[in-house]
Parts: sequence; structure tokens; C-alpha cells
Amino acid sequence: MSASERYSRQVRFEPIGEAGQARLSGSSVVIVGLGALGSVVADQLARAGVGRLKLIDRDFVELSNLQRQTLYDEEDVRLNLPKAVAAQRKLRRINSTIEVATVVDDLNPSNVEEHIDGADLVLDAVDNFETRFVLNDACRKLGLPWIYSAAVGSYGLVLPILPESVCLRCVVDVLPAPGSSPTCDTAGVIAPITNLVASIEVSEALRILVGAFDPRDVRLISVDVWERRFHTLRMSPDVGKSCPLCVGGRFDYLDGNPMRTITLCGRNAVQLIPGVRASLDLDEMGKTLEVFGPVQTNEFLLKCQNPPYELTLFRDGRAIIKGTEKASTARSVYSRMVGL
Repeated sequence: MSASERYSRQVRFEPIGEAGQARLSGSSVVIVGLGALGSVVADQLARAGVGRLKLIDRDFVELSNLQRQTLYDEEDVRLNLPKAVAAQRKLRRINSTIEVATVVDDLNPSNVEEHIDGADLVLDAVDNFETRFVLNDACRKLGLPWIYSAAVGSYGLVLPILPESVCLRCVVDVLPAPGSSPTCDTAGVIAPITNLVASIEVSEALRILVGAFDPRDVRLISVDVWERRFHTLRMSPDVGKSCPLCVGGRFDYLDGNPMRTITLCGRNAVQLIPGVRASLDLDEMGKTLEVFGPVQTNEFLLKCQNPPYELTLFRDGRAIIKGTEKASTARSVYSRMVGL
């Protein structure tokens, strides 16, 4: 199998060329999250010939994923495969000449540095801001470039973050409160936006990996495919003048643990305590959560049945997830239903 034939069309693209292809072959990329964005990102990078991919995801393939998560199929659902494992199997069939490693785990302050150290680039494809803030801290500490991406409904964002550029906290200074951001499970999402955002993220990644990215020209890219809007905003260095990380040197999300998890012994439940206190309108939240199952509310709490789980949510954002003793599973349920 000829490498020159496999990548011939990409090599003919002048900004990459033979030298750029050689750099891609020698590159190592970590992809955090293997859902709608991450599965497309992993697919495209494997086909582009990036030499080493590490796939990190805590979830399993579900039937509702197949509408937009392009690496998976009904057999993966039947086998109840972790997304990272299912993605690895597909990528090895797509390109047997690259290395694909998997981590079936929840990325958090205790393991993030271990998982991303030594990478040339880290790509965000997660579903919550807490993990992104942890990634932001860790990449800044280790001097690694990373790319933030997000998509919900028909709208998406991409922001490359280099060691010498503004960081995520320069743009979003504090972790959003629980329930303040829509999720794909509550607001829906269409495949065109996840595919487009992932493709933009990969394009920015290729530019970084082949050495064609100007750190003075970092842009926040936003797009809405339904409204047919595309916008780029050049990020001025002045944006980060008061950033607690870039200016203050505080690794708040790496040194701490914004979301505390406590397994409730004998109850098959996990309590989640977010680092940011919310002030939830439980009646309004109940209307949002009805998509998951029956909801009961009173002046103190909300309870939603989403078999095999039961969510009990308090006004301050604290929650008890019944139906599991695994912190990673509880965090995944919380992210889908409440958002971070």
C-alpha cells in the first residue's frame, strides 16, 4: 500500500505539500470526546495521515448517536461498545498505517496532564465547559496548543488556542452555572452543524500541525447553518488583560475539582456538587427535562425519571444520580440533562 498514492491529493495541495505531509505523519494528536464532533475529527485526521491519535471518551454508543456520529453503526449499539473502542476499530480499517490509542475514562484534573503530555495538539470535542476549563489549564501549563469546538442546534464555534495566544478564560472568564447552557439532548442538534464545525476544527488543526498557523491571527469562528451565517472574529491580545490564568497565573480548574462527586454507599447513587452555584428555576427546568421522562417538582427539588437513571436536582445545581455508582457515568448523565 503506497503512502504516496494514499495522500497524493492532499500533498498536491500546496500549503501542505511533501514537507507538510511528513510533519503530519510524525504528529501526535489527542482528541477528547468521541461524539458528533470527535468522531468526524478522528475520521478526518486518520484519513489525513496524522501518525498518532489518542482517543479519550467516557461514554458508550447509543442508538440516538447514529443520526450524526459518523464512525458508529447499529452493530456498535448492539455490542454496547465504548465510543473510543468503536472508533478505534473503524479507524484501523480506514488507515492501518497510523497508531490509534484509546482511553475509556472521564478526563479530569487528576489525569488530564498524564493523558495529554507529549501531544503536539489537543482537540476538544466534549459536551461541557468544566472539562474544557480543565483542558485550558492543563494545555497552558504544559505549553500545548489546543482547539475549542462546540455545536448545538444549528450553531457552532471553533477557537484555536496557542501557548502564545489568548486562552479560553480570556474569552469566557468563569465557568457557566449548571442549567445555563443548552445541551444537544435538550435543544437538539442537526448533523450538518456538527460535521461543519468538526471540519473547521480539522482545518485549523492541519494548519497548526504543518506549521502554517500564524499565532498572531487567532480567530473565533462562528457558524449557523440554518440561518446561513458565518463569522470570524480576530482575537486581540487585549482580550486577556485581566485573565486569571494568563495574567494571574492561577490554574483554578487544574488545581481544584470544580465538580465534586460522592458515591452514596448502599444507594446505587452518586451525588454531584458543581463548583459554581446555580439559582435554578425548577419549574422552567422541569419543562426542559420532560424530554427525558416524567418530572416531579416542589419548592425544594426536581425529580426526573430517565431509566435506568433517576435525577434529583436541587436549586443550587447539586444533583443525585440514582442508578449508578460510577462517577463518570453520573457526570455524563448530568452533562446531558442539566449541562455545565
